[in-house]
Amino acid sequence: MDHSQAGQQAPVTRRAAWMRVLSLADPAALEGAFSGLGSVPQHQMLRPAQTGMAMVRARSGGTGARFNLGEMTVTRCAVTLDTQAGGVVGVAYVQGRSLRHAEQAAVADALLQLPEWHDTVQAQLIQPLARQHADKVDAQARVAAQTKVEFFTMVRGED
Repeated sequence: MDHSQAGQQAPVTRRAAWMRVLSLADPAALEGAFSGLGSVPQHQMLRPAQTGMAMVRARSGGTGARFNLGEMTVTRCAVTLDTQAGGVVGVAYVQGRSLRHAEQAAVADALLQLPEWHDTVQAQLIQPLARQHADKVDAQARVAAQTKVEFFTMVRGED
């Protein structure tokens, strides 16, 4: 990868990170954080929120051949914000059937691409939602750790 490709990869990686946070957010928490942003620019629907199915693929042992694990419900949405800099497109794919979650995530994605909104949305939306998700994962790990069983082998003496 040359230097110009590396420079283009960084914004893609940052966008993928905030899109992940938005898609994993609890819809009620996203609603509360989103309302705290105040008056956001108007948006138009490019693709209204739609619910459908997506095939989930897996690998045996994480490294084996891929296989179709099953289908899951996914909701997607695409919006555009009209700004002086032109139309900015925001997209979102979220697990489940929440049309509002997908729409808010798409609007947040578009806002994060605007320099005048980026820092505000990061501080008031993305960072709190990321912390909340990390706390949830830690709590689940603690519960799972309580069921951990340590196995040991006893060696018999020689007959």
